[in-house]
Amino acid sequence: MSNSRAADEAAIQAVLVDSYKAWEAGDADGMVANYTADATAIMTGSLRDSREVIRQNMAMAFEGPLKGTSTYDKQLGIRFIGRDGAIVITESAILFPGETEVLDDARKVNATWVLEKRDGQWLIAAYHNSPVPTPAQ
Repeated sequence: MSNSRAADEAAIQAVLVDSYKAWEAGDADGMVANYTADATAIMTGSLRDSREVIRQNMAMAFEGPLKGTSTYDKQLGIRFIGRDGAIVITESAILFPGETEVLDDARKVNATWVLEKRDGQWLIAAYHNSPVPTPAQ
């Protein structure tokens, strides 16, 4: 087993990229493929308290308001907690069909991803996002 943080960081980034690609494909199963069964996702006004609940909600969203969307994601930092834990901070936004960039900074969120290494594989254990404050806030 490697103790290389660079290898762990690359593996974590690959997990996030896979999730973003699945979002772009409208693939709820693929989006949660690297989530733990007991994962949680917290967004304004909602708590999704398992991989299956997250998958169900994303499947409905991909058929409705998020159909044809993709995401903008910028990694702001990564911090390891022990050997088997990591926190990733990103700035993210939903890109609607035809958009290639975020047109309104008010749509951006800061997100916290908590990942856990289980049986040698990095998995998403928790996700939370919060709006990026505008200068007037």
